[in-house]
Amino acid sequence: MASSDGILLKGAPFEDPAAVSSRNASAYRPLHTFELPKGSEKHYAHQFADMYFVRLAQLKEAVKQKAHEAWDAFELAGDKAKYVERVLDVRQGELCWVVGTVYMEMAMKPNVLDDISKEHWIAAPPSRDTYVSPSGTDDMMLEDESGRLRVAGNSLNSHYVTGCILAALGTEQADGSFQVIATQYADLPRQPQRWEAEDASLTVAKEPTPKREKAGKLAIVSGLDMTGKDEDDVTLDLLVEYLSGEAGGPDQASASSITRLVIAGNSLSNASPILSREEFDVRKGAKRNYGYDSSSYNATPAEKFDAFLAEILPALPVSVLPGEQDPANVALPQQPLHPALFPLSRAYQYPPALANETLEGLDLVTNPWEADVEGWRILGTAGQTLDDLLKYVDGVWPLDAMEMMLRWRCIAPTAPDTLWCYPFQDDDPLILKECPHIYFAGNREKFQAKFVKGPAGQQVLIVGVPKFSKTGQIVLVDMETLEVETVKLGYVKPGP
Repeated sequence: MASSDGILLKGAPFEDPAAVSSRNASAYRPLHTFELPKGSEKHYAHQFADMYFVRLAQLKEAVKQKAHEAWDAFELAGDKAKYVERVLDVRQGELCWVVGTVYMEMAMKPNVLDDISKEHWIAAPPSRDTYVSPSGTDDMMLEDESGRLRVAGNSLNSHYVTGCILAALGTEQADGSFQVIATQYADLPRQPQRWEAEDASLTVAKEPTPKREKAGKLAIVSGLDMTGKDEDDVTLDLLVEYLSGEAGGPDQASASSITRLVIAGNSLSNASPILSREEFDVRKGAKRNYGYDSSSYNATPAEKFDAFLAEILPALPVSVLPGEQDPANVALPQQPLHPALFPLSRAYQYPPALANETLEGLDLVTNPWEADVEGWRILGTAGQTLDDLLKYVDGVWPLDAMEMMLRWRCIAPTAPDTLWCYPFQDDDPLILKECPHIYFAGNREKFQAKFVKGPAGQQVLIVGVPKFSKTGQIVLVDMETLEVETVKLGYVKPGP
């Protein structure tokens, strides 16, 4: 087309191109808190009961301190509360308090027989949405090395779960139960200052503190649920365009402030399904062979996820947590997805010679995951720990349950009772050693966020990250102010 003065090819194509917003680097320090031992150092033959004793030993002093502060001067009808070392040493009619591990005796809880029945192709009980008995016959116990003590009382509010460490004040009744009138727990641990670890390392190296740029935004998405079908492509293309800054308009300026993407589990839709008995019989009859059946594996979802990451990584570093549906170990903590799954995007991962510190490329991490991002301590999960805890309680919102886990200082209290996990012996990484600044859980039904405060001024942003496949939402956290928002992308896959 000619311009108004008749000269061809004059005008917009020869003007200066629009300025493309650049991204700041992401200040990132992985902590490797939940990485398991390698090779022969990894043992699954240990007893799981030892985990609860380790948890009690590590948290008992903190709980005792809180209880001493609350009850040392407490009296009831002239009796002064006293501390009893073991739960079986309480005496009938004496006002006292003890510290132990909660155990919930619930008829609806699954047990190991369910897993055995699956292995032998026997019809297992249906999956449960809750472990709470409708008849109200569930019992709560408090246990330590000496034994178990049945506890009861209105102050319990049915909001405790197996595995949390608790101090209980009360008296033993004639029937042998311990009537509780008040409880205490450890509450939030010490929270590090922003940039504390980085500044400490600079001090040791006798280097000056650098001038730090204004932090950008952290994007968190979960539940991509890639099936490999064409219907996934539209919404995933919108996500790629937004994150890579190709969407244009105001979205481009917003996306340019994102400095890191976290994918919080369930990137693939049912990547490792367990066949039903009928499907197993059909395939066995058709193949008439034993061993690996290559026709039963569909590589398309993993290939789509690899291509998805390869499009984003040139513009944005990505940390990937495995989830319940992803091809990773089932037991917590889930170890990083294997790089062999990503022939395209693993080119952006640092080689093992550099200790696999993938700071600005593909970062395959554990679930749960802990790291320092822009100086803030971040703790996140793909959501299994929260899903299992919510089955123990009625009428508790997910964010409130997440707050409870923080205040109990244990992010997976129900493991290993009803949540598979590695049998730790000498230490339990699921115990909260330091309070995070941001705590998120993926694969929620809807977005939720709130701040909680601790007794020593700790402040934690708790975020429920919604399933992207159901809501089309990603979460953005301003890493300067900790303000949180969501961005909704146009197309959402229809539900079942």
